[in-house]
Parts: sequence; C-alpha cells; structure tokens
Amino acid sequence: MNTSPADFAVRLRARRRIIGYWVVLDNPVGTERLAGLGYDYICVDAQHGLLDYKGTLGAMTAIDARGTAAGMVRVPGNDGFWIGQALDAGARGVIVPLVNTAEEAAAAVSHCRYPPLGVRSYGPMRSGLRVGPAPAESNRQVACVVMIETAQGLANTAEICATDGLDGVYIGPSDLTIALGGRTSTDTSVAEKFEAALAKVAEEARTAGIAAGIHCPDGATAAKRLAQGFTFATVSSDLAHLEQAAAAHLRDATDATG
Repeated sequence: MNTSPADFAVRLRARRRIIGYWVVLDNPVGTERLAGLGYDYICVDAQHGLLDYKGTLGAMTAIDARGTAAGMVRVPGNDGFWIGQALDAGARGVIVPLVNTAEEAAAAVSHCRYPPLGVRSYGPMRSGLRVGPAPAESNRQVACVVMIETAQGLANTAEICATDGLDGVYIGPSDLTIALGGRTSTDTSVAEKFEAALAKVAEEARTAGIAAGIHCPDGATAAKRLAQGFTFATVSSDLAHLEQAAAAHLRDATDATG
C-alpha cells in the first residue's frame, strides 16, 4: 500500500489513494507495531488523544523505526507553536482542527512552511534527521491538512479548498454531525444532511485539486468513503480496537464456558 514516507506529502497532493490509522494512546511500542502493518500513515491525536508532547515525540520516533508509514499529528489548534512543535518532532503532516475560513486555512499553511512560503521557525531538533532539513525540501515533504467540522467551515468549503498551498481537507464526522443538528456524535436523524455534506466537501476538494480525507469507524466504512470520492481515510483508533478486541474475547470465553 505505502511507499517511502518521504513521498507521503507528494502522494497526498496528487490525490493518490491513502489509508491511515489513528493513535490516541501514549504507547510507543504499540504504535511501532501498528506502523509496520502497511498503513500509509499513522496519525497521533494531540488534540483529544491521551498523550502530551513527549508522547507525540515518542510516537513519531516509534513510527519512523519501522520506516514504512508516515507520521502525522492532529495538533491541538491552529497555532504556530503547536504546528511547529509537531513538525519539529518529525511529523510529515499535520491535521489542523476547527478551521472555519479561508483566512484560517491560509494561517495553517503559513505555520507549516519555512520562509519565503510561510512563517515556520527553523529549529528541526528531531525532524532534521528525517525530513528535509533544507527549508525547501522540508516544505515539499510536509503536508498541511485542515479539518472541515463546523457549520461555518462547511459553508466556506470552496474558499478553504482554494487556499494557496493547502494540501487537503479532512472531515471530522463527530463534530460535523453535531454541527448539522445531531443530538449525539452518531445521531442518524441527520444522516441525509451528513451524507450531503460529505459529497459537497469531496467535490469541492476535487474541483480545487486537493486531497479529501475523512475519519472512519472501521475499514469497511473507509472503503465506502474512498469509493465515494475521498482520497484518503483513517481507520478507527488504537483505543477503540483495544476495547473491541478485549470485549470480543470475553464474549467468546463466556460463551464457551456457559
């Protein structure tokens, strides 16, 4: 499925089909094992995940140890400090949450790029071992993706997608469902509006020539979304799969013993 992590951003920009995995646990050994399964990228969730900067750094090191998957980070917010820190740790791409306007998307892009293309400060304490380290090469190897997950962001999707230098947009299904009027993050009463929103984002990304991604609860849903026009998809998370596997084994053991 994947090729060299160094080509990840280039493949993302080219709208190649890419499949990733989501990590929320501070578990470098587990992350290292996941990184060798064949996913194109492993994204570490520094926004809602259960790890701090040291955990993110450990995860990037663990991912690189396998040498096949690209490390990404969903940063806590659209801020130069968080974005720069994630990239300095060795992330080959960032997913920036809660982007509502083209101006906010442009700010995210600027935080990802060294001058003259942006305002990223030079200090690749670890990333210099893997990404770049020459500024122009780092700019080429780093992907900037922003999330569409609010009503305002959805209304401004076309303008966001047209932002110069932006590599992709990414659907946060839970927040988008709530933004569309859902009472919970999985409220099926807004399913029709949700599917229409997904089609809108995928089409406007295609028109702009950038990648369109989405978080999915399982592999079957990822395959469905890729068939619908999304170019990259993330599958579930380590914490969700840990709980699901443990519960399944408990059911099997209980059923077998009566």
